[in-house]
Amino acid sequence: MDENNRNETELHQIENELCSLTEDVQVPPSLEPEAVEEMLKEKAGQKKKAYRRKYAGLAAAACVCVVVVIAAVMVGALNSGSGRDFAAGSAKDEQGVSDASRASESTAAGEDAAGQDSAGEGSTVTELTAAEDYDEIYAYIQEEQEQAKKQAKAGGASVDIASSDQAAFSGDTAAAESALDSGAASGSASGSASGLAGYSDTNVREEGVGEADSVKTDGKNLYILDGQTVYIVDIGSEEMQALSEIRLEDDCYIREIYIEEGKLVLLYTRTEILYGEDGYYKPLTCAEVYDVSDPSSPEKINTVSQSGNYNTVRVSGGYVYLFSDFYAAGVARTDTSLYIPEVQGKLIEPSAIYMPQGKMGSSYTVISSFDLDDPSGKTDSRAVFGIGGLCYVSGNNIYITEAQYETGEVPQTSIRKLSYGDGEIDGVAQTKVNGTLNDSFCIDEYGGYLRMVVTVEPADMDDGIMPLTGLFGFGINDSEETAEESLDGGREQTVSNSLYVLNEDLEMAGEISGLAEEEYVYSARFMGDIGYFVTFKQVDPLFSADLSDPENPKIIGELKIPGFSEYLHPYGSGKLLGIGMSVDEEGMTTEGVKLSMFDVSDPENVEETANLVLEDMYGSDVFYNYRAVFVDTEKNLFGFSAYGDETEYFVFSYDDADGFQEVFSRKLSGYYEPRGLYAGERFYLIAGNTVESYALSDFEKLDDIVL
Repeated sequence: MDENNRNETELHQIENELCSLTEDVQVPPSLEPEAVEEMLKEKAGQKKKAYRRKYAGLAAAACVCVVVVIAAVMVGALNSGSGRDFAAGSAKDEQGVSDASRASESTAAGEDAAGQDSAGEGSTVTELTAAEDYDEIYAYIQEEQEQAKKQAKAGGASVDIASSDQAAFSGDTAAAESALDSGAASGSASGSASGLAGYSDTNVREEGVGEADSVKTDGKNLYILDGQTVYIVDIGSEEMQALSEIRLEDDCYIREIYIEEGKLVLLYTRTEILYGEDGYYKPLTCAEVYDVSDPSSPEKINTVSQSGNYNTVRVSGGYVYLFSDFYAAGVARTDTSLYIPEVQGKLIEPSAIYMPQGKMGSSYTVISSFDLDDPSGKTDSRAVFGIGGLCYVSGNNIYITEAQYETGEVPQTSIRKLSYGDGEIDGVAQTKVNGTLNDSFCIDEYGGYLRMVVTVEPADMDDGIMPLTGLFGFGINDSEETAEESLDGGREQTVSNSLYVLNEDLEMAGEISGLAEEEYVYSARFMGDIGYFVTFKQVDPLFSADLSDPENPKIIGELKIPGFSEYLHPYGSGKLLGIGMSVDEEGMTTEGVKLSMFDVSDPENVEETANLVLEDMYGSDVFYNYRAVFVDTEKNLFGFSAYGDETEYFVFSYDDADGFQEVFSRKLSGYYEPRGLYAGERFYLIAGNTVESYALSDFEKLDDIVL
């Protein structure tokens, strides 16, 4: 590989890392590009009032997040209609709209129960109403533009919204896509495939629902995404062999890949230029399907495309469900394709476009499906009007959530539910609840009920501007003194947390509110009738909740230990693995990445049976992307990367008598989000274009290959 190609590959690798680093946490709309731009103009010099996570020292992650935030602000000025949920899982959690438009959408819907005092009292459940025609949609978009103009003028900043919208399509969008465009998917379930299957699969949010990633295996080959190239590597013998590669054009930014039954799917965003060189740039999400039954000679079958930037993908029952975020431009009525999403080059019919809960809007979550066995055949599609946040997909339903902020009201989460099966997608209902989700683990479907744990913040806690937290531990421009002052100093209202149980029609069945005041939810895991969630201020309360009676949920246990868990994973019968940070007694300084094993055999009396601190490690990719962890409970192995001055990949086992045992570690040069997996009797560590293999029995190195 010559130097130019290597540099290009490294640049694309950085793009991938920035996006994948932030895939599992929902960013508030006030941190979307356009809102950040307005905030910087209107709030210059003002101190923040809110403070979320009281820890510092995540230097490596902070550096990456700074790049993402800078990109967001730059894109806000250049591409105000582009974005994604970013800031840790979830690079979204991956939508640029002003605070005014959010507020007015919520305000316009008195019928939508915005700002209610209790999520269970007076919350309104409505059907997902389809548009009557494109004129209705255009009117909503125009109203959004007008409200945004008014807000900009009221804030002392004169912004030409129409020009901003044009900029969203008339500039180089590569930076926007690489830094901000990513799925909102977040969470994880059982993790790897059963050890009996002979190889491990991507750690997934919902067991039985497939997900894409940067590295996949079918047990015979590795499929590795590195920049714009997908490599296929034979692992049938101890000596690995590169079989073939697929490289797309430079304007096709590959986000993830998926493999199933001899079909390889490349998922990417590309831009389409309209009206000449100085015209509009229109982003398209594509799923390119290859037949890899002969892995040495992949054969392209078909490409499915839809409007917008790639969000995420799910695979169930042999059907692929593709998600993208499409931003409507403020253009002439006749420029339909710039404000109505398309699938396979055809406008989505009005009857398949679900309208916003208010009377205005500017973006959609677009969903299309196709049969993996027949990707050239029929597709189904829907578009949900509204700024999409976390997308949670259960075995039967799709939930699209949206954090909404209105001046003078408690922040809320809008929930839109769609059913799916055999490639068909249908709208079910929508509602709003008080509070916002931390990540996709905080929402879960079980037995026909939707369970949620949310953080409820006081109205106007931060003048409508939410702090950037998680990686830094404090809001933009916050000092620790300001943070403590706001957290402990005499507010009439305080942060708390709530647990909701909604029935299949999204009606409130049961709730618990006022939990863990002055703390935020850090992680959650629902396991059957029991839900576990972690909050944090100075110690880590691990709450357990009995959800066996959906109408009467109960908190049955609370374990308080130092530090906090950012990620929870079931680890065999009666065990729950926590990966997080160790924090000093004041809750201000992190001391390293912390592993905890919880005995949850008695949910009323949860115990931490063992812990291990990786000193001088400032964070882990697991905190922001659940797919970055490898877990196989049958083999009693789990692996992940952590970073301090260097990035290091670890593999651990666990024993009740001896606790955590490190069985493997490998320092990595440069920054990558590595993947670890096994096939047969070998373990593979993939970082960028380098693959190393080890004996699974003792982790003795067997082979390596540079692609």
